[in-house]
Amino acid sequence: MSGQSDSSPPILIDEEILQKAVLEQTLQDQARRIAKAEGIHFDEVLQICLEYKNIVKIDHLWDFTSLTRLDLNNNIIERMEGLDSLMNLTWLNLSFNRIEKIEGLESLQRLELLNLSSNRISVIENMDGLEKLSNFCIANNLLEQLDNVLYLRKFKNLFTLNLFGNPVSKENYTFFIAAYFPNLTCLDYRLLNDKTKNEAAVKYHYVIEELRHNELKTQQADDAEQSRKAELQLHTDAFVEFLNGAHLFDSMFNDDPEAETIQSVTGVDHLLQTFEHKMVELCMKLFEIGLVEHERRETEVNSFFICQTGAVTDHELKLSQILAEFEQQLQERIVELHQLSDPDELKVKLSQYNNDISQLCNSLMSLEYHLVSQLEDINEKLDINISVMVSNFAETVQGVFAQCRDLEDVYNKNIREIADATLEKVAMESPEDDMPEEVKVLFSEKDPVMDALVTGHDNHLLKISDRETQLVARVSAWKVSLIKEIRDNELKRNCLGIKDILRYVDHARGQLEEFQ
Repeated sequence: MSGQSDSSPPILIDEEILQKAVLEQTLQDQARRIAKAEGIHFDEVLQICLEYKNIVKIDHLWDFTSLTRLDLNNNIIERMEGLDSLMNLTWLNLSFNRIEKIEGLESLQRLELLNLSSNRISVIENMDGLEKLSNFCIANNLLEQLDNVLYLRKFKNLFTLNLFGNPVSKENYTFFIAAYFPNLTCLDYRLLNDKTKNEAAVKYHYVIEELRHNELKTQQADDAEQSRKAELQLHTDAFVEFLNGAHLFDSMFNDDPEAETIQSVTGVDHLLQTFEHKMVELCMKLFEIGLVEHERRETEVNSFFICQTGAVTDHELKLSQILAEFEQQLQERIVELHQLSDPDELKVKLSQYNNDISQLCNSLMSLEYHLVSQLEDINEKLDINISVMVSNFAETVQGVFAQCRDLEDVYNKNIREIADATLEKVAMESPEDDMPEEVKVLFSEKDPVMDALVTGHDNHLLKISDRETQLVARVSAWKVSLIKEIRDNELKRNCLGIKDILRYVDHARGQLEEFQ
C-alpha cells in the first residue's frame, strides 16, 4: 500500500513533465502538431494522467484551472498538497501512494470521485467542503474506528464507498454501514440489496434514531450559526456592524476605571439609563439607514454589471459574425489562389486580400474602441452615482455621531453637577446612609474625581469619533476599491481583445504566406 517502489529515482512535478503528459494525451496527430507549434495552454487542459512516474510531491498545477480529472495513482506521494487551484476538479485518484493524512481539499468543492485506496491513512477528516462527493474509495488503509466512518454521513450524495482491507472492515460490519448510510448503493464493490438494508435498519433502529435526533440538533445549531454569520456579514458589508444595540455605548465605559464607582452615586443610574436609551436609539437609526443605503448601493452595482454584460455580449456577437463571414471569404479566396497560374494575377489578388485583412483589422479595432467608449460611459455613470451615495451616507453618519457627542456632553455636564453635590456632602461629613465605602473614598478629594470625569469624558468622545472615522473610511475605501477593480478588469479585457484581433490578423496573413 505504499505506491510505486521501483529502482527509478523519485521526481517532482515540473512544467516539462506536465507538457509531456498533456502531449501524450493529445492523440490526434494534427492536434499534437498544433500544440507543439502554438504552445500548450495549461488552463484549457481538462484531464491529465501522471501515474507510475515515481512522483514524490504534487506541484506546478496552478495553471490547470479547467482540469476536471487528475490521476496521480501509483507514485510515492506523501502529502496531499498543491491542489488549491483545481477548483473544477471532479475526479481525483491518489491511490497507491504513501499518504498518511487527508488534507488540502478545501478548494475542490466540485469533486465527485476521490480515490485514496492503498495509502497509510488512519483517520477520515478534512473533507467538509466536498459536498458533491458521490464516490469515495479508501480501501487498504489503516482505518480502525467505525465511529470515524460516520464522518461521511454528511455527504448526502455518497452512493459508493470502499473500505475493504482496513482494520475497520470486520465481519458483519456491512450491517453497520448499511444502517448508518441508507442512501449507499455500493459497498466494497458490492451492491447493497434491500434485504441487507432492511435487516440493518431493524438491528440499529434505536441508535439510528438517537443519532438522527442528535444530528438534527447539531444541524439546527449549525444553521443558526450560519444565519448569525450571514447576518453579521450583511451588517459588515453595510459598515454598520454592532450598531444595532448597545455595543458602542458599552464600549465607551469598558475602559473607564472609575465608571463603576461613579455609577454607584445617587442619581447617576437614572442619568446613565437615559443616556443609554438615547444613544442606542441613535445607533439603531444609523444601523437601519446603513442597511437601506447598502441595498441602494448593491442595486446600483448590479444594474451596472447588467449593462456592462449586455454591452460586452452585444460586442462579442457582432465580432463573431464579422469573423465568421470573413473566415468564409478567406477560405474561398485561398481556393481561388490555388487555381491561379498567372504570377501577375496572383500578385494582384494577394495585394487585394492583404488590403482586405488590413480593413478587417481596422474594423475590428473600431468595434473594440466603440465598446471601450461605451463601457467608459457606463463606468463613469457608476462612479458618479456611487460617489453621491457614499458622500450622502457619510454626511448622515457624521450627523448621527455629532448627536452622539452631544448626548455625551449633556451626560458629562449633568454628572459633574451630581459629583459637585456629592463632594460637598462628603466634605461636610453628611453622605447618604447607603453610600458605598468606595464612593466615600473616591469623593474624599476633589482632584481625583474631576480627573476621573475628564478622563471618562475624553474616552467616551474618542470611542464615538473612532467608530465614526472607521465607518466613513471604510465606505470610502470600498468605493475606491470597487471603481479601481472595474477599471482594472476593463483594461485587462481591452488588452486581451486587442491581442485576439492581432492574433487573428496574423493568422489570416499566415494563410496567404504560402502564395507569396
